[in-house]
Amino acid sequence: MAGSIEQRGENTFRLVVSEMRDGKRVKHYRTIQAASRREASKELAKFVAEIEAGQYVDPSKQTFAEFVQRWLKDYAESHLAPKTVHRYKEILEKRVLPALGHLKLEKIRPNHLLEFYASLQVEGIRQDGRPGKLSERTILHHHRLINTILNAAVQWQLIPSNPANRVKPPKVKKRAMPCYDEEQIRLMFEALKKEDLKHQVLVNIALFTGLRRGEIMGLEWKDVDFGAGTLQVRQASQYLPGQGVFTKEPKTESSVRLLSLPPFLMEMLKQYRKEQAEHRLKVGDLWQGSDRLFTTWDGRPGHAEWPSQWFSKFIRRHNLPHLNFHGLRHTAATMLINQGLQAKNISGRLGHSNINTTMDLYGHYLKSADKEAADRLEQVYQRMIGRL
Repeated sequence: MAGSIEQRGENTFRLVVSEMRDGKRVKHYRTIQAASRREASKELAKFVAEIEAGQYVDPSKQTFAEFVQRWLKDYAESHLAPKTVHRYKEILEKRVLPALGHLKLEKIRPNHLLEFYASLQVEGIRQDGRPGKLSERTILHHHRLINTILNAAVQWQLIPSNPANRVKPPKVKKRAMPCYDEEQIRLMFEALKKEDLKHQVLVNIALFTGLRRGEIMGLEWKDVDFGAGTLQVRQASQYLPGQGVFTKEPKTESSVRLLSLPPFLMEMLKQYRKEQAEHRLKVGDLWQGSDRLFTTWDGRPGHAEWPSQWFSKFIRRHNLPHLNFHGLRHTAATMLINQGLQAKNISGRLGHSNINTTMDLYGHYLKSADKEAADRLEQVYQRMIGRL
């Protein structure tokens, strides 16, 4: 099978491979970015091998929907978390593919994406029955997913450039993360006294560690070191329709972490472990043998959605200000900020992949805490001056 290279620009080359098909010579083309002709030669060899193996699909014939299926199969399902893949599939199936799936991959232009984003801002576009249009943040999620997929098409050398890079994503106004202030926390603790120990432990872990819901439900007793007063975060529990509850590695490498716990929480955990052991004896042979902190009545790992479901009912039952369970994680972050902990340390405790994530989420609170620190220093200075 013959192949040749045509230089089209400083670092742009067109690969040409011809083959005989049904007695006719057919040429296949691929435009690539390469640092040198030698590098382009290596890509030509790969191109020839792809055609010989029958794996080549002419980009001029491949639709966006067809490429999406390939991207899901060859990349997403093997590299991304199951819940992320599930969410991506929902976005694609609900809106992206019905609008863009029929377009030829190489024919997608920025104006197609702009028209699609504009359609998402039309009143009545929501599919949950609620009035209004999609939020800017939701539209941004659509843009980021499309951009990721088209970037893969560029990397796999199916298209020369990504049209999504030429489209400005929707601007999203930064919003303060929902959380409780000190008075609301006090009210919550007053209400929590009326709940059983299991739920008290759940809320206190969320509030004083900042763990994600899945990380809490993935905790096992072997992760608790009572002697050192630490908690190891090494796995997370999640739920997907059709798949049920499953255990996975935490969100990122930095999510695997060792946290020191306040003494009162360690004592609460000791009491809870004792209570769970007594319950296990009562259940007897029906106990399923799970080592999880939070289980069903017969010892099976608790449902990954249980904290959110219970906390929502708890909030309504005690007439507390609205807050979802994840809001306890945000509350934990603001508590650390108010105690003067540095952003880098807060980032590590929360398991963020980098400090920029922490700054993006809690920059407003960090600035407020810094301003308060400056005000307090001013008070110290004035007192010092007054003594002179």
